[in-house]
Amino acid sequence: MENTAYILLGGNQGNREKLLGQAIQLIKTNLGQIIKCSGLYESDAWGYKSESKFLNQVIQITTVFPPNQLLSELKKIESQLGRTRTEEKGYEDRSLDLDILFYNELIINKRELIIPHPRMHLRRFTLKPLAEIAGSVIHPYFKVSVENLLNNCNDQVEVYDYFPPVNQEYSGDEI
Repeated sequence: MENTAYILLGGNQGNREKLLGQAIQLIKTNLGQIIKCSGLYESDAWGYKSESKFLNQVIQITTVFPPNQLLSELKKIESQLGRTRTEEKGYEDRSLDLDILFYNELIINKRELIIPHPRMHLRRFTLKPLAEIAGSVIHPYFKVSVENLLNNCNDQVEVYDYFPPVNQEYSGDEI
């Protein structure tokens, strides 16, 4: 069965553009079909101080993987592209972070996986690229559109277009 997932890609270490592009190619090769890609957005770190700005993007995919396995495969891609996790609690600089924002209309609340992403409504850097490709999608818990969440987000961290956003079907030629 085909499932629809929205994934946030981000990072603030290394060649950010190249890492996001490589992650998209690995997702396309290993996890499913890419339906849409947002533009790239740049912002300061959220939840901690960093000298390095984050680059973020949201993609929509179709996949046959169930949510837990999708998460596991995304973590493998992070590792493959140089992400190392530390025992430190809290946020830190990273080369790549891949988060499941939505998976169909499911609500999952387990220790190892929470869907929809539990802090997406608080983060402009997540909502802005998500709204670009899925503004009318209804958050299954809050029962409002992504566009509405963005318009009512109190996050003060500025999010800038890194390239002009393109709201188009993904052809596979962009990366």
